[in-house]
Amino acid sequence: MFSSDLSETFSRSAVRTNSKILLLETEELFGDMLSLALKEQGYEVIVAPDGCRVIPTLENSLSVQSEQSFNLLILDSINGLDLCRMLRHQGNLIPIMILGAKGSANNCAFYLEAGADDYVTKPFGIREFIARCQAMMRRQRLGQLSQALMLQYQDIIVYSSECRVIVRGQEVKLSPKQFRLLELFMSYPRRVWSREQLLEQVWGLDFIGDSKTVDVHIRWLREKLELNPSKPEYLITVRGFGYRFG
Repeated sequence: MFSSDLSETFSRSAVRTNSKILLLETEELFGDMLSLALKEQGYEVIVAPDGCRVIPTLENSLSVQSEQSFNLLILDSINGLDLCRMLRHQGNLIPIMILGAKGSANNCAFYLEAGADDYVTKPFGIREFIARCQAMMRRQRLGQLSQALMLQYQDIIVYSSECRVIVRGQEVKLSPKQFRLLELFMSYPRRVWSREQLLEQVWGLDFIGDSKTVDVHIRWLREKLELNPSKPEYLITVRGFGYRFG
């Protein structure tokens, strides 16, 4: 199934990664060859011949914190269509590559419309295959990084790396302390923070001053976030305890 560059030697000095790949391939020998090629590049590979058997494992990959989550799913065209649709319907955004049968290039659109991210028709070159896998996982990592640098709650968006805040589509200017307060609140929605905890997190342990400083900054922050600061919808006072967001 590979083109003539199958015989080329893989680099055994490839940087090891924590990336996990699930490979579903009904042709056992072909699946073993692909698995070996990926393992030579430092990836952890799990090979399965039947998509139905691994559905519970794939459902665990809905959580990016799951130890069983995968960075890439490679499907042969036999397993591909229905499994793509099922995963996308569940909200699973795992990158999916389809390995199409020889002469099946015309079917590419069906798989892409079902949710696949890439489609490769057999026979294909091993270098191209590895490069496509690496590119898909690189895009996934960049997407996760981008999400990690952005916080959103309803119509408030915080771009942490840019120190920017968007409220109802308009950019709002915040002081450094106000920005740090909002970033902290939005990182832990609905968590109740006491004044002392907020002072420690935002002002630091060596802060010398009145805890009422927190109340002043909360009031200023409400004026920039709330439609009606006297009846806040975001920054809520929890009497006797402190403040929470949302």
